[in-house]
Amino acid sequence: MFSPKSASMPKQSVSGKPSRKLRTVLLAAALVVAGSATAATTHLIETGSSLLYPLFNLWVPAWTANHPEVRIDTASTGSGTGIAQSIEGIAQFGASDAYLSDVQMKRNPGMLNIPVAISSQMINYNVPGLNDKHIKLDGPVIAGMYDGSIRYWDDARVKALNPGLALPHKTVVAVHRADGSGDTFMFTQFLSFSTPAWNQKVAYGTTVSWPSVPGAIGATGNPGMVTALANTPYSIAYVGVSFKNETDKAKLGEAMLKNRAGKFVLINARTVPAAAAAMVPKTPRDQRISMVYAPGEESYPIINYEYVIVKSVQPNAEAAKQMRDFLTWAVSPDGGNAPKFLDQVHFLPLPASARALTLAQIKEIH
Repeated sequence: MFSPKSASMPKQSVSGKPSRKLRTVLLAAALVVAGSATAATTHLIETGSSLLYPLFNLWVPAWTANHPEVRIDTASTGSGTGIAQSIEGIAQFGASDAYLSDVQMKRNPGMLNIPVAISSQMINYNVPGLNDKHIKLDGPVIAGMYDGSIRYWDDARVKALNPGLALPHKTVVAVHRADGSGDTFMFTQFLSFSTPAWNQKVAYGTTVSWPSVPGAIGATGNPGMVTALANTPYSIAYVGVSFKNETDKAKLGEAMLKNRAGKFVLINARTVPAAAAAMVPKTPRDQRISMVYAPGEESYPIINYEYVIVKSVQPNAEAAKQMRDFLTWAVSPDGGNAPKFLDQVHFLPLPASARALTLAQIKEIH
């Protein structure tokens, strides 16, 4: 901002009237002051999911460019933090790959779980010599790698899924999220739904009591997971699909996962929509639903709604209005759900039926 203390002022003319140069400077200063008067009057905060963070960072500049009266700050802190800070009123938008549980909803009435897109999750690995292959894995085998019952990549159970593939006799290094994470929620749901023993011993959540396995690594956020994988030979980890560009750049392997129908599938333009088509019609009015391990021969087994967790009652009407306007734009096929945004993070737009439920929830913000 212009300050007389930080710049020398042009002198006045002999007549006492401002010189042309001085008038120019005064006009510039007035414009700065006028600009500051019309600066953002509503400040909103988004925090949470590292999987949803890249999309918010595409949305926010596009939205605020046409709405200078709004400022939206974003932060990648993990879904657990996003949920907590939204409930506490620290953040207006709690980005999360997980919906609130029945217990959380009972403790915090008035919270909304608002889907804004559909995402998926990869199982990546760093097995030198095999990262250009798609190793086949299923829920029980991955659970064994994470509970320590499968210690080596050439374990008989892994070999049985990959006949003819030369798997190395090297120790599996399981990488998990150290922070509260919606990615952990999705991953442990997949293990729980496909592997009864895991469900009984560990179950699922944004945080779980990970089995004590020698050499296991905890990492923070999806960026931390990618870095840990890239730096650790013979490791395995779960990574949100919005980081596929990063896993590809690091030349990490991506597993083919056995779905509920017994077929091995990768994330692609058929498998994720197939899973969504199976689960979206089952979405309840409050939209809290797991889409993991969907039925169908082509269904990819780890997909989910990406949620924005918000309080239905906001401190003031202006903040509520700006939140409604932004979220309505975000889920519009002509706005934030357009391919130019979603394709960059490998997400799917909300189908029409899900969007209708989302818009009904957005209207509850006041």
